Amino acid sequence: LPQLGPHLPPRLTQQPWHLLYCTSRDGFSLRTLYRCEGQPGSPTLLLIRDTEAQAFGAFSATTIRCSNGFYGTGETFLFSFSPELKVFRWTGRNNFFVKGDIDLLMIGGGSGRFGLWLDGDLHHGGSHPCETFDNEILSPREEFSVQDLEVWGLA
Repeated sequence: LPQLGPHLPPRLTQQPWHLLYCTSRDGFSLRTLYRCEGQPGSPTLLLIRDTEAQAFGAFSATTIRCSNGFYGTGETFLFSFSPELKVFRWTGRNNFFVKGDIDLLMIGGGSGRFGLWLDGDLHHGGSHPCETFDNEILSPREEFSVQDLEVWGLA
């Protein structure tokens, strides 16, 4: 988390972050993740470690939740530690920030490709270059298996 500090919106840099959800404590379930979310509309940091020990994730300026369409703001970004931090910010080309249902969580999109996606049991996901963030693939492979997943939010 400290490494991401400089990349967060300035209003959040002094805020205390709290662990809202983690797979080791709460189990692997997207439904549970939605339930454990913090205050509606408060920012969320999603951290993933895959089974190849690669770490990556996303920052959303709003709560990650179930939705019919995409939501979020241009403050949303993707990041990876490979081995140093790389941050992929909004390109302005579309507004495909975050979309979630009980079977799939998607962050970033365009032309049918998602910057980051996770399935409903949070065991599998994928990453592709997408128009929203013009990102590199965050994980070593386009499809990955999740080792640990954490969601951090403001108190």
